[in-house]
Amino acid sequence: MQEVPVLLEGPAGPLEARYLLHPDAKGVALVCHPNPAQGGSMLNKVVSTLQRTARDADYSTLRFNYRGVGASAGSHCLSLGEVDDAEAALNWLQMQQPGLPVVLLGFSFGGYVAALLAVRLAERHVQVHHLCMVAPAVNRLSGGEEFPASMSLTVIQPEQDEVISPQLVYAWSADLARDHELLKVAECGHFFHGKLVELKELVLPRL
Repeated sequence: MQEVPVLLEGPAGPLEARYLLHPDAKGVALVCHPNPAQGGSMLNKVVSTLQRTARDADYSTLRFNYRGVGASAGSHCLSLGEVDDAEAALNWLQMQQPGLPVVLLGFSFGGYVAALLAVRLAERHVQVHHLCMVAPAVNRLSGGEEFPASMSLTVIQPEQDEVISPQLVYAWSADLARDHELLKVAECGHFFHGKLVELKELVLPRL
């Protein structure tokens, strides 16, 4: 199984994406990439690791570039516009294999995007099976987000993160009034240099 390039219709124009069809998929997985203003794209190595992990867990996968990144139309919003893009990407993914469980994975700014998408889907009564936030940009979240009770939630945070404050993530986790799992990765920076195998080993059994 290999990813194929696709262009799907987004709210600001076409979105560049890579899609992997698993013929016997147990679900569909959307992967959201880090901050585009800091060079983030769907080709980021953490995003690539999350995509391969979901593939190996028997999910069909889609990773995509937000507006203004790569061949995606439009310009950066760095807010709800990217959440709109993620929602459009997920709608496309669900149309390929309707009725399958949904998993959302996001790295850094993509963790913020995936989190807000999960909240938005809950408001639409669309069930999300699992949300995995890796080194998430929790500073962008209000703290008042209501995640659906039926959704499992995993937060993975490098202990030596030089981009996202680990203490900020730990505090956000402590204030989260629902069951979830916080996994701390020792001797690890934001981009998981030398730790991508460990990241996969943490995510894979939880999908």
